Amino acid sequence: MPHIIVKLFPGRTEAQKKQLTNEIVKAIRTSIGAPDNSISVSIEEVPKEKWAEEVYKPDIIDKEHLLYKKPGYGLSL
Repeated sequence: MPHIIVKLFPGRTEAQKKQLTNEIVKAIRTSIGAPDNSISVSIEEVPKEKWAEEVYKPDIIDKEHLLYKKPGYGLSL
């Protein structure tokens, strides 16, 4: 623990995903002192046309009380 799930639109290269993962791991390690072997990161690509139903509603709107950083956009649902 912790396990981080990153959801984003498709289109990033494997190198970009690996760099993002490395930066996330570094941030977790330095901010909460978690050792590398306890950190896991997954990346889920979600097509733009499915973002509202698969991410925005269930993960942002329905769990707003859990957000520490809210998005600067809204969607008409």
